[in-house]
Amino acid sequence: MGLHPLEFSESYLDSPAFREKIKAHEAELDKTGRFIKELYKDGKNLINATKQLSLAQKKFAQCLGEFKFEYIGDAKTDDEKCIDESLQEFSSFLRNLEDQRDLMMRNITETLMKPLEQFRKEHLGSAKTARKTYEKETEKYYSSLEKLLNMSAKKKEPQLQEADMSVQVTRQQFQESSLEYVCKLQEIQERKKFECVEPMLAFFQTVFTFYHQGYELAKDFDHYKKALQINIQNTRSRFEGTRSEVFELLNRIKESPQEYRQTSPISSEGYLYVQEKRPPPFGSSWVKRYCTFVKEQKILHMKTFDQRSGGKLGETESVTIKSCVRKTTDTLDRRFCLDIEITDRPSTVLTVQALSEDDHRFWMHAMGGKESMQYLNRTHSRERGIDAQLDDEGISFVKNSINAIETRGINDQGLYRVVGVSSKVQKLLKLMIDEKSSEIDLATSEDWDVKTITSALKLYLRSLPEPLMTYKLYKEFIVPAKSATPESRVQAIHCLVHKMPERNRLVLSLVTKHLANVAANSKQNLMTVANLGVVFGPTLMRPQEETVAAIMDLKFQNIVVEILIEQHEKIFGHAPSSSPSLETSHLFAPTRQSKRLSRQNRPLAVYNPQVLDVQTVSPSSESPALVNDETSVGSSESVSSQSSNASGTPPEKSKNHHTTISTSLPESTGICTATASWMNSASPASITPVKPGSAGTEKNKPEEK
Repeated sequence: MGLHPLEFSESYLDSPAFREKIKAHEAELDKTGRFIKELYKDGKNLINATKQLSLAQKKFAQCLGEFKFEYIGDAKTDDEKCIDESLQEFSSFLRNLEDQRDLMMRNITETLMKPLEQFRKEHLGSAKTARKTYEKETEKYYSSLEKLLNMSAKKKEPQLQEADMSVQVTRQQFQESSLEYVCKLQEIQERKKFECVEPMLAFFQTVFTFYHQGYELAKDFDHYKKALQINIQNTRSRFEGTRSEVFELLNRIKESPQEYRQTSPISSEGYLYVQEKRPPPFGSSWVKRYCTFVKEQKILHMKTFDQRSGGKLGETESVTIKSCVRKTTDTLDRRFCLDIEITDRPSTVLTVQALSEDDHRFWMHAMGGKESMQYLNRTHSRERGIDAQLDDEGISFVKNSINAIETRGINDQGLYRVVGVSSKVQKLLKLMIDEKSSEIDLATSEDWDVKTITSALKLYLRSLPEPLMTYKLYKEFIVPAKSATPESRVQAIHCLVHKMPERNRLVLSLVTKHLANVAANSKQNLMTVANLGVVFGPTLMRPQEETVAAIMDLKFQNIVVEILIEQHEKIFGHAPSSSPSLETSHLFAPTRQSKRLSRQNRPLAVYNPQVLDVQTVSPSSESPALVNDETSVGSSESVSSQSSNASGTPPEKSKNHHTTISTSLPESTGICTATASWMNSASPASITPVKPGSAGTEKNKPEEK
């Protein structure tokens, strides 16, 4: 199990477990910062200490081999596994290059040193700044809270109201700081996978160009490099989609924090101040404790914990509750208090103080007190402006749309990524799901352009009361994508598809067959299987709950959709022969030394993001539901379900021995476009410099209305 996801709802609860999770994330970022510093130092030795080049390279290789990325969640995608093991692979390459150290290593400052240092200063530095702000707001909030709770109830009402408002503002600032810090931690944890590896990839490409005698090694590295670039691009695309979903959830929680307070039908949790009575003349003291009330057994567990004392845990005390009543200020000069009668200690009353009036009512309701509290049931369904149903009219619309797209725009660049005007899309969808308008043929109609039709089809699938692949089967679809081998994934998903309702399976078959046709024309439309997986992953399937942990599984949804597209004929052509038994054997990244068959036989995919003029509309006229999946085009080929080919020769090399690789990388890395010419003779690779930004993707242009 890797790092635990940090739920935004826990920022409001601020439990000890939540603080421990934050510590684990902070420790991982500190470890990453130390790793980058060490890597930077070693790189400087390679440049400035040519005489000690051999020693510096060995240390550099050792540093790479010992570091491993931590990940959020309980599983990694195949791309993340390759990225995770890429540092060990790089270490192996560097040890072999040590035998050919007669040529100098140059040009690594721009491709390796600056991007890593920039990542450390900008992203890891911003995390440290957010951490200081978070700790400052924590101290400020709990100090002001204690002052409020210690305030006499006999003070004038305006003074009490002013104090309440002051604490409310401080609490809001603390909660917003906590939410932003949690978001920042998880964003950097995900970002570092490609931000750290991509400069290393460019570094190795630069090294090979200067090692004439390393021709054979460079040729072997070339294929791994291309595969890893695809892994990085796929991970980057999935990261963009996941980040978009996380920010949407963050904004919803900011707007309605009380609705997202973590509740459970089994127990209630939160902080209470417990009165500890002492013999005269010492009086009594109030101790803050984190309390968990188990409703069925009526047991209250109280754990001493203070965030300002370094997060040290105290002893846990458990009592069985008999009754709970409000304690008035006439008998005790403190607000928000409750008297709890304890079963195992007759005639003993435990007095506790809640944090606010709302919190007071929450605990009264949880413990069965005399005052009840009404909670609004939070629904997890997304707001839909379209009454879409999986009926005959809906299926007819799907068939009509698919026919129109394949007839008129199968080769349009950015198909399904280029979005239409929101008003036109909704108008078309409302028109087509009306029984009276079912005779309109979109393939011949000139009133609707292709991007409007594709957006309407996606909106229809998203607007269904339940996802096409159903809530019930969601977790079952995710399991093989997380843990199985490519062959058993296909078998498992094959069986699960045939567990779907017949109407759902019919529509899914229509959609995935159409997407397979789109992917078959990817040279023209630039929409590969991986790109379509990013677009249709959250469209065809989604979880019922809205949590960070569920959003982190978005990348596995993409894998499932990729398999459905690639294996459409097998999955929908016939019923499965038997139920699958998921193989849990891990998928390792191919290694250079033994020339794994998976690397040699995997179809060769060229990493060549195309410049795509994607037209969008202004934010005022575009629905957010239409652009959630519109991330940058650049992902290449899906390897989610591919197994080894029969022959060990990549398709390109079977025609000739000259392969051109055009690599477009971010401006911040300062990476050049490399054209590697592998000739029959042992000629070195050449590097053609490109001005920063010349290979970047054009900015989206607003659509003219």
